[in-house]
Amino acid sequence: MVQRQLPKVGELLELMQFKKPELDARKRRLDAALTIADLRAIAKRRTPKAAFDYTDGAAEGELSLDRARRAFEDVEFHPDILRPAADVDTSCEILGGPSALPFGIAPTGFTRLMQTEGETAGASAAAAAGIPFTLSTLGTTSIEGVKAANPHGRNWFQLYVMKDRSISYGLVERAAKAGFDTLQFTVDTPIAGARLRDKRNGFSIPPQLTVGTIINAIPRPWWWIDFLTTPKLEFASLSTTGGTVGELLNAAMDPTISYDDLDVIRGMWPGKIVVKGVQNVADAARLIDLGVDGIVLSNHGGRQLDRAPIPFHLLPQVVREVGKDATVMVDTGIMNGADIVASVALGAKFTLIGRAYLYGLMAGGRQGVDRTIAILRSEIERTMTLLGVSSLAELEPRHVTQLRRLVPVDDGVGSRV
Repeated sequence: MVQRQLPKVGELLELMQFKKPELDARKRRLDAALTIADLRAIAKRRTPKAAFDYTDGAAEGELSLDRARRAFEDVEFHPDILRPAADVDTSCEILGGPSALPFGIAPTGFTRLMQTEGETAGASAAAAAGIPFTLSTLGTTSIEGVKAANPHGRNWFQLYVMKDRSISYGLVERAAKAGFDTLQFTVDTPIAGARLRDKRNGFSIPPQLTVGTIINAIPRPWWWIDFLTTPKLEFASLSTTGGTVGELLNAAMDPTISYDDLDVIRGMWPGKIVVKGVQNVADAARLIDLGVDGIVLSNHGGRQLDRAPIPFHLLPQVVREVGKDATVMVDTGIMNGADIVASVALGAKFTLIGRAYLYGLMAGGRQGVDRTIAILRSEIERTMTLLGVSSLAELEPRHVTQLRRLVPVDDGVGSRV
């Protein structure tokens, strides 16, 4: 028989612990976000459909993006027990400089479209966190503006080779003059991918007011107030604006880009040069043999060729081929700090986040980017502690098994990677 008694007032008072209410609505909603998926949900509520879909979407059936995210979900970790890891060190050296975390912010185009603070929020948040920030050729804040937002931190510049080569050369010279230390030479965008969400939404740069956009704006007045009361949304480094994203990319990009262009840019650039968009082992090996400072395994976030290789699956093969000391980085599909830990364990020297950063930006501007970084940092530290490792250098392939739902069919032809 359970013995019962009347509640004691003193014990009740101990249980009645009321938190001081948070009056700052932005801080309140960001504090409630515990994962990148939570930030995505907030971003979707607060951002017009066309702008959100541009960020969230990928090419054609979006299979490449779905597969990339599933690859990270299909990771099995193998922790070591009785290995104290109370003080976890997440810092690393990458491309000749320090980073407090094993990830940086990837280049994203049209960033002020998502939220008016745009690249300024990303660069200043990266500076505060001690990680690199990458500005896109299609950025909406100038090279000099990013330098002002991140004057003492690490700034990287992502370069598209344009049909008019003089435009690209001019951007290289400006980035070098502004003190950017690394150039990401991007090779996976000879033409625009078929981004069907954008076509269905009639999405253009700058956004056009239509009956549909006006109706969609009614529950999101803050976005439109910001859009209409801040400087015009346009490319900060290019003069061409107006049209769909695909039209803008096709007008600017050049499908004849080649190794000759890489040689020219290498000759112009005084800092580190990384080739972004590598998608097979042979190309990775050739580039490392040519002496580039690093490569990024990437399918452009699934936004170019749908059904492209999964960068995370490609990672162990590339590291085996080019050697564990080569600077191999990876992006596409990262939504959790555990994804970053798994990548480092399998040989990645560094990772880049794109959508995860933009979800935070849309959810709350600079504070939202800070929240993205804080969430990923916490997940990295927790995963490392549970694995029994105190530093990134202690992570090894034995800590991870890639479980594959997609297994290549043996057709007798042999490996195509």
